[in-house]
Amino acid sequence: MLSLLDRISLLEHDLKSVPPRISVHSDLPFAILRYDPKEEWEVRRQAKLLATRMNDCGKEVKIISLAELLWEAIANSEGLEVVVDLERERGFNAAQEQVNVYLSDEDWCSLPKLLIKRLQFLDPQKHIVFLVRAAVMAPAIYQMSKLLDEMQGRTKITTILFYPGILEGTTGLRMMGLKDREAMGNYRVKIYG
Repeated sequence: MLSLLDRISLLEHDLKSVPPRISVHSDLPFAILRYDPKEEWEVRRQAKLLATRMNDCGKEVKIISLAELLWEAIANSEGLEVVVDLERERGFNAAQEQVNVYLSDEDWCSLPKLLIKRLQFLDPQKHIVFLVRAAVMAPAIYQMSKLLDEMQGRTKITTILFYPGILEGTTGLRMMGLKDREAMGNYRVKIYG
């Protein structure tokens, strides 16, 4: 298995290629940089360094926090107090399921809709997006494979999902390495794992 720095180096090489070589399908310009959950702080540091190097090559990197999008979805739906009250009354799983509804349902504040809003004014020739803080979606708030499926055909912006998890086989990713979490995969995106 490659080290984190080796995976970042491969990703950087593919991002600098013209055209970028991170995706198989033009309607899904995503790739996943998988890392061990224990490497979170180092990954955040390395993501900033990679963004600087990409900026030096003429690409402008926008870092989007999935944590910020999660809190925005909650605030724009029924608000945090409703989720807190639900957890007190019916437990964590009920609250987690309600937040999943906010993030999944177009009638609320879906995660794809929030992400598209952030991407809509970016230029595919100029910008690259780093999606970070995916751990906020654990244990089962929202599946990252679902996000990738829902983003297909909805953006042309090269986007890298920084994914804390364990790689199983060539495409199975287990979020945060949680044993009770099924390894999910998306065969249409490249995984730097």
